[in-house]
Amino acid sequence: MNNRSASKKVLASALAALSIAASNAALAARDHISIVGSSTVYPFTTVVAERFSRSTQFKTPVVESTGTGGGMKLFCQGVGENTADITGASRRIKQSELEMCHDNGVDVVEVQIGYDGIVIANAKSDQRFELSRKDLFLALAKDVPNPDGSETVIPNPYKTWKDVNPALPAHKIEVLGPPPTSGTRDAFAELAMEGGCQQFGWIKAKEKADSHTYKAICHNVREDGAYVEAGENDNLIVNKLVANPNALGIFGFSFLDQNADKVQGSLIEGQAPTFDSIADQSYPVSRPLFIYVKKAHVDVVPGIKQFLAEFTNERAWGEEGYLADKGMIPLQDAKRQQVASDVRKLNALTNLAAK
Repeated sequence: MNNRSASKKVLASALAALSIAASNAALAARDHISIVGSSTVYPFTTVVAERFSRSTQFKTPVVESTGTGGGMKLFCQGVGENTADITGASRRIKQSELEMCHDNGVDVVEVQIGYDGIVIANAKSDQRFELSRKDLFLALAKDVPNPDGSETVIPNPYKTWKDVNPALPAHKIEVLGPPPTSGTRDAFAELAMEGGCQQFGWIKAKEKADSHTYKAICHNVREDGAYVEAGENDNLIVNKLVANPNALGIFGFSFLDQNADKVQGSLIEGQAPTFDSIADQSYPVSRPLFIYVKKAHVDVVPGIKQFLAEFTNERAWGEEGYLADKGMIPLQDAKRQQVASDVRKLNALTNLAAK
């Protein structure tokens, strides 16, 4: 290496060091934790933030409900004062999101905090629905298998639930649900719609042979008005269901738990969404919940370690903890111990096969 090249390398290293030092100095100037992400995880993060601020000398973390996808974009922007420290997610981080974080110099610590069920609910003033994942797929997919039995799909022709399944009521199909940026939408597509889609053998066979077509059939939601994007505000969906008893809504179990006087969860393949059925995974549309932590911020922004210690304390996420009171389903004992140990070590997530 000639002297000129060596000098350039030294200069680049010095500039990188100065940039990191400046970033850390700016972070140190921020006196609160910044949290973004899932609307489902939001109420749990908020209550932990409130308990944390009451029991420590640190300021209350600022928590924003941006949706899982929106939170990942904000979180993975990079390291620094204007980027989030933690993001909540109602599904696991995607490989593309993890790569975006890594490309921007963000080391990610994954923390599974509990479970949640995705509820398909309606107003208590109407009859409770008894649905299958196949019913949900046929009612909400953009394209569905041709009723003539051929191995082709057609634009969804179904107008009422009775069209989908003669055992269901003749109500117009009207489902209020989250937008594409929501982890609830992602999880609903994967767990409910794809679960129903796979019951058609010829479509299931495409999963490996033609994954792009398979995903388009199984995940794409119709856009003709039967599915109504109702934003990231699950409370708004609950209020709209009360006003329109014929409509169904999609949201997390905690919102059903908090509004049990107004709405009821549909049975999915015979299973009601309950604390126990989600905990033992017998309810077909249940999912894990996460928070993701920016490792570079932990020793710089005041209170992050202590906030994580509060979140993973038995008084918070245990079976008798205050998060269970808010509707979060706790992890099994051994899983909680393992996650808490990983959090203390701040093990960075390098790839999605790591856990």
